[in-house]
Amino acid sequence: MSQARPREQIAMRVGWVTIAGNAALAAFKLFAGIAGQSAAMVSDAVHTLSDVLSTLIVMVGITLAGKAADPGHPYGHERFECVAAILLAGVLFATGVGIGYEGLTTVLAGNYQDLAVPGMLALVAAVVSIVSKEGMYWYTRAAARRIRSDALMADAWHHRSDGLSSIGSFVGIFGARMGFPVLDSVACLVICVFILKAAYDIFQEAVGKMVDRSCDQATIDVITAIALEQRGDIGVDRLRTRVFGDKIYVDMEISMRGDLTLFEAHARAHVIHDAIERRLPDVKHCMIHVNPAAIDKITPYSIRG
Repeated sequence: MSQARPREQIAMRVGWVTIAGNAALAAFKLFAGIAGQSAAMVSDAVHTLSDVLSTLIVMVGITLAGKAADPGHPYGHERFECVAAILLAGVLFATGVGIGYEGLTTVLAGNYQDLAVPGMLALVAAVVSIVSKEGMYWYTRAAARRIRSDALMADAWHHRSDGLSSIGSFVGIFGARMGFPVLDSVACLVICVFILKAAYDIFQEAVGKMVDRSCDQATIDVITAIALEQRGDIGVDRLRTRVFGDKIYVDMEISMRGDLTLFEAHARAHVIHDAIERRLPDVKHCMIHVNPAAIDKITPYSIRG
């Protein structure tokens, strides 16, 4: 079985479980919002329905990212996860703008005395949503950390943003029942802010991985240490890394004694190559170039890039 298959199986299982949960929750919240005359709960239901679409996008992205490299994509397909996350951010943004527009229209219209007071069922639905969505967040987050999936982690935060928006719904509905009916519409604006913030964070993270940024300094230091701890006089002249989806590519130039044979230099470079890929599972490929140098010219570390 390929390395990608267990990863995909975990993502698919989590996806279908949360889709079923969100579909049931959205139906309940929509019913409670309509029956309880709460615009905030109807908006919250729409947010939950967007979770179903976003999870489907993530599942497709992870499936495509798991495909093996081919002549047209020699470096693999990992960036499809980033594409899925960007699409998810777009869905969230559109949902947030729509909910915010409806809430702002009601608030600016005035005539608050004509607004309906939400029923108790809408308040109960908000509580159920808060508990359910927090559970989905932790369930999805655990799976995302296990398979190191940014798209699945983005979906986990989408669940939490829905839970946070339900807290806004609860406060708005409760305030409306206490004699301030406009707070139900104000809650829609709060929900909008949470959704837009989640969309921005997901988009920023995904784009960062689409533009070949380097990995974090701690990882660079670990790669350097692995190279320098190998047998022989070795110096690291240049080290460049780039994040490709959820994987890391390493380009390294090392200096070795110029009197080594080609076979000896190749063997030592291969030891470093294997050690880096073995000890850092996120490193998909490591390319090492050897520079010949006099023994007194080799320094442990020269250029960091």
